[in-house]
Amino acid sequence: MFEKEIVIDGRGHLLGRLASKVAKELLSGQRIVVVRCELLLRSGSLFRNKLKFHEFLNKGMNTNPRRGQFHFRTPSRIFWRTVRGMLPHKTPKGAAALGRMKVFEGIPYPYDQKRRMVVPDALKVLRMKSHRKFCVLGELAKQVGWTRKDLVERLEEKRKVKADKFWQAKQKKVKARQQARGSKDLQQVNTELAKYGF
Repeated sequence: MFEKEIVIDGRGHLLGRLASKVAKELLSGQRIVVVRCELLLRSGSLFRNKLKFHEFLNKGMNTNPRRGQFHFRTPSRIFWRTVRGMLPHKTPKGAAALGRMKVFEGIPYPYDQKRRMVVPDALKVLRMKSHRKFCVLGELAKQVGWTRKDLVERLEEKRKVKADKFWQAKQKKVKARQQARGSKDLQQVNTELAKYGF
């Protein structure tokens, strides 16, 4: 059976490769959340990708431009649109699959406390040669009109401080538990309890 919800950390993943894996899982019925979309990567230099995006911005609907070719600027929506292109989103099955996905910049509240996964087939370090050029989706989005980059970075700094505090406290508890297990007092109590069948 499927897990209730898989949380994927977008940092260090290639945009297209991650989108294809996510699309396949969505079609099979899995619910997926992708966080930190601003840290997704695209192959090719920033300059080249910016030129491509500006070409895309020129596209509009021929008869009524209000109705079509919406050019999303936020990294999460850029990723969402990439996944949508890999789904039959005009059919009920595809629309339902797309509805099973959530995308976010940064890591908002419920997902900052959940285990996050990576997709090895989509990781840049495993799929691209180290000398190849690439760019970060957040940088590209900022250059084509995304205005919230600084805000997301500020919130992420706060979250990281909070997460570090939690991690330190957790490590202290683990250490204390290990010390308690190794103490002589506990061994005496355990031997006494063993006599009575515990």
